[in-house]
Amino acid sequence: MEVINALGRRKSAVARVYVNTTGKGSITINGRELDNYFKEDTFRYIVKQPLELTNTQAQFDIKINLDGGGIKGQAEAVRLGIARALCKIDAEAYRSVLKLNGLLTRDSRVVERKKPGQPGARKRFQFSKR
Repeated sequence: MEVINALGRRKSAVARVYVNTTGKGSITINGRELDNYFKEDTFRYIVKQPLELTNTQAQFDIKINLDGGGIKGQAEAVRLGIARALCKIDAEAYRSVLKLNGLLTRDSRVVERKKPGQPGARKRFQFSKR
């Protein structure tokens, strides 16, 4: 009964993923079940993507601590964390499939900061000649 941990990040969301190598396929996020935490099907699909690509849905029990960000950023952070944990478990079997589908790359895009003297990052106040 070995526990593998990995970290996933997206925007300002941070997911700490703990994968128990012996399990029945349960996913717990902040003490709640996956279906209870992510109500929408698209977010559940995003979270389960690495497991479906590697055909390991019922092999591991996964416990996740999520912090920060919005719901989509959290789902994508969990996806990266699970993919990294699977690579730690068996790199030869899973890494090539996950890398081919782009699940091991950290999406580094974040919101651009607001600049002083402007209403937003790029937007300017209306120019008045007179």
